[in-house]
Amino acid sequence: MISLEFLITSLVVVLIPGTGVIYTVSTGIVQGRKASIYAALGCTAGVIPHLMATVLGLAAVMHTSALAFQILKYVGVAYLFYVAYATWRDKSGFAVDGTMSKTSATSLVVKAFLLNILNPKLTIFFLAFLPQFVEPGIDQPLLHLLLLSAVFMAMTFAVFVGYGFVAHAFRRLVVDSAPVQSWLRYGFATAFAGLGAKLALTEK
Repeated sequence: MISLEFLITSLVVVLIPGTGVIYTVSTGIVQGRKASIYAALGCTAGVIPHLMATVLGLAAVMHTSALAFQILKYVGVAYLFYVAYATWRDKSGFAVDGTMSKTSATSLVVKAFLLNILNPKLTIFFLAFLPQFVEPGIDQPLLHLLLLSAVFMAMTFAVFVGYGFVAHAFRRLVVDSAPVQSWLRYGFATAFAGLGAKLALTEK
C-alpha cells in the first residue's frame, strides 16, 4: 500500500526547508539536541490539523468530476513552482538568530505547533500531494490516506530531529558557510520544480 515512490517523494518534501525546519534548526543550534527534539515534536503535531482537513475533504473530491481533479492538480502545480522560485531566490533560508534564550519544553512544543498550524501552505500542498499516491480502485481510499499521512508525519519527526542534531553538531558548516547554503537552496528549489512537473503530467 505504500510505494517506494511515495517514500522517496515524501523524504524530498520533508527535507525542503520551511518555517518548521528553520525553527528546529535554530533551536538545535542555540539550545541543544534535546530542545530540538521538542521543537520537532511540536512541528509534527502542527501538521495534524492540516492532514485531517485534507483527508476529510479529499474523500469527497476524489469522487467528483475530472474537472475538479484537474483544478486541484493545477493549484498544486502552481504552488510547487511558486515555492521552487521562492526557494531559489531566498538567500536567508538557513540564517538563524543566535540570541534565542532558553525556554521550557512546553514552550518549545507549543511555539513549534503554532508555527505549523498557522501555516496555510501546508493544507494547499497536502491537498495536491497525497491524492497522487492513493491506489486506483482501492476499496477504502480514506484509510489509505490516513496511513499515508501517518507515514509522512513519522518521517517529518525523524527528519526534523535529524536537522536539529546536525545543526547543533555542525553549526559552522550548515549556517556559516555561504557555499553550503547556496547548494541547499538550489537543490531544494530543483526538487520542488521536479515535483511540480511530475504533478502536471499526472492523469486521474
